[in-house]
Amino acid sequence: MRAILAIDQGTTNSKAVLVSESGHIVARGSAPAGISYPEPGWVEQDPDRIHASVREAIELCLQDAPGVTIEAVAISNQRESVTVWHAETGKPLGPVLSWQCRRTAADCQRLIADGHLKRVEALTGLPLDPMFPGPKFRWLLDRIPHGRKVRIGTIDSWLIHCLTGGRSHVCDASNAARSQLFDLEGQAWSEELGSIFGVDIRLLPEVLDSSADFGATHGLAGVPDGTPIRSAIGDSHAALFGHGAFKPGDGKATFGTGSSVMTTLPRFIAPRNGITTTVAWRIDGQPTYAFEGNILVCAASLPWMASILGLPDVASLVDLAATAEPDGPGFVPAFVGLGAPHWNSDARALFSQINFSTTRAQMARSVTDSIALQVRDVITAMRAQSGGELGTLYVDGGPSRNRFLMQCVSNLVRHAVIQCEAPEASALGAAYLAGLSIGLWPDLDAIATLPRNTEVIEPEAIDDTTLLNRWNDALARSTLPTTPVKGE
Repeated sequence: MRAILAIDQGTTNSKAVLVSESGHIVARGSAPAGISYPEPGWVEQDPDRIHASVREAIELCLQDAPGVTIEAVAISNQRESVTVWHAETGKPLGPVLSWQCRRTAADCQRLIADGHLKRVEALTGLPLDPMFPGPKFRWLLDRIPHGRKVRIGTIDSWLIHCLTGGRSHVCDASNAARSQLFDLEGQAWSEELGSIFGVDIRLLPEVLDSSADFGATHGLAGVPDGTPIRSAIGDSHAALFGHGAFKPGDGKATFGTGSSVMTTLPRFIAPRNGITTTVAWRIDGQPTYAFEGNILVCAASLPWMASILGLPDVASLVDLAATAEPDGPGFVPAFVGLGAPHWNSDARALFSQINFSTTRAQMARSVTDSIALQVRDVITAMRAQSGGELGTLYVDGGPSRNRFLMQCVSNLVRHAVIQCEAPEASALGAAYLAGLSIGLWPDLDAIATLPRNTEVIEPEAIDDTTLLNRWNDALARSTLPTTPVKGE
C-alpha cells in the first residue's frame, strides 16, 4: 500500500497518521508534546520535547501498518508558536513561545502607542496582540548571547530542520503569514516589518509553497532516509484544505484548546471588524486567501468547569448542560484575554448574573454555550465584511463530534454545519497537499471527491434574544478595568 505519512504537531499532542491513496487513514499514533506555565500568562514548550513527541508518534503509527510504502511526509503544525536554535549545531537556544503566551502584552501596547498598528495590519492582516509572533521573536533574540549564529522560525521550520538533519531551513507561506514579518500581498519577508519588530529577517527560513519540496528525511526511525517532505501548512489551514473547502465562502470551525474559524476568499481583502486575513495555502506560487477569527479559549473551558462541578469528565459536563435551557448566567472564557473579534488582552473570565436560583446545570450550559457564542461573533464579523453568503461550513476537532455542542453552534450561527467522522482534518489536509505534490492525486477536483463520511446538522428555529443579550452583557463586564491584586 502506498501512503503519505502526515504529522500533525499540536499544542498538547503530536499525532502521526498514514493516509492511503483512497484518502483513508489506515494507522494512527500520538504522543504528548508537553507544556509549561513558568509565570502567570506565560506559556512555553520544550523544542526538543516537541521533536521527540513527533518521533514517538511516528513510531507508534508505523507499528500499526507494517508493509506500507511511505511515498512522502507531510506536516501540519500549531501556529504562532515560535522558537530559536543554533544555526550550526541545531541545538535550541530558547523555549518555544506558545501562541497562548501573553508575555509580550506590554511590547504590543508599546508598538500600538508608537503608531504601528495600522501599518502592521495592512501588511500582515494581523493585529498587534500577544498571540502573534513578531514581539515573541524579539523576546527570544534578546536573550541570546551576542555572536551566536541563530535560526528562528515557526514550528514547521523547526520540525523540518530536525527531520532533515539540519539540512533545510524552510517554511511554508501559510505559517509565514502568521509570523507578522511576512507581507501578504508581496508574498515575501518584509524589511519594514523586521524593523518595526526589531528582527533581522535574514534569520528567517526560506518561504515555499504549501505543496513543495521541503527536503528529505534523515535519521528518522522507520522512515527510509531520503523520503521527501512534500508539504507543510498551519494546522487550521490544513483542516480547511482537508475538508475540500476550495470555493470562496466555504469555511470551517476547528474546536480544540482554542478555536479557529476560517472562510476562503476570492482574493486578498484587508481585514477589519476584529478578524484577520491570512494565506490559507499557496500552490504553484498562487496564494489562496482566507478570513480567520482566532478564539483563544474554546474547549479548554470544559474540563475546567467539569472539575469545578465535581464531574468525572467532559462528557458528563455536556450531558448536564443539555438538561438546562439557555437561560442561566452569562459566562465569558477570557482566561487569557479575548481573541477575535474582540481582541482585548485585559479581559478576564467571569460568570455574570448568578443568583440563589442558579443551578449546576445552568452553569454547565453557560460554559458550553460560550463555545457557540464565540463562533457566532466571529462569523457575524466575517459576514459583515465579505458581503457574500457563507458557503459550506465544516466543523472538526474533538468537541465537533458532540451532537449537542454542534447543534448549539448551528442554531446560533443560523447555518447548517457539517460534522466529519475523522477528527484528523489537519493531518488529512497536509497529506492531500503532499500527495498533490508527488502526483498521488492529480488536482484539487480529485481531492474534493475523496470519500468523507459526514453528517449535516441543520439549524433549529430558536429565539436567542435573551441569550445574546446576556452574552453581550457578560462581555462588557469582562472588559471592565480591574484593580490589580497585590502580587500580580
